[in-house]
Amino acid sequence: MGIFGNIFKKSEQQEKKEVKSNVNWIPLTSLEQINEIKKKSKTKPMAIFKHSTRCGISRSVIKSFDSTYPESLTDKIDVYYLDLLNHRDLSSEVGYAFQVLHQSPQFMLIHRGKAVVHASHYDITRIDLEKIVK
Repeated sequence: MGIFGNIFKKSEQQEKKEVKSNVNWIPLTSLEQINEIKKKSKTKPMAIFKHSTRCGISRSVIKSFDSTYPESLTDKIDVYYLDLLNHRDLSSEVGYAFQVLHQSPQFMLIHRGKAVVHASHYDITRIDLEKIVK
């Protein structure tokens, strides 16, 4: 096979690497889901992560959030992902529903129908969710 075979074989193996996430992302794509989040938050914390796919800061923050998300919270919090470029209308509705001024990237923790924690940009990575959600 020679050196080229080893190089190409290595490339194929690298492509097959599966990216594992501790976050069970739920796409936020409809207005009905906002009411669902409010209702479900009465018994379980809900989170919304607003992300701009064109923003380098947003990409960096969501990658950091995803890689450091505590596995212990996987079943304790439902985490919704809002793609701002495809669903700008929902971003406004989320801000109105939970009384949080729009930022991007932005994270909100919803409990009992209200945003109890919210942060934007790199402050998102400083939130200690394990301490908040026990």
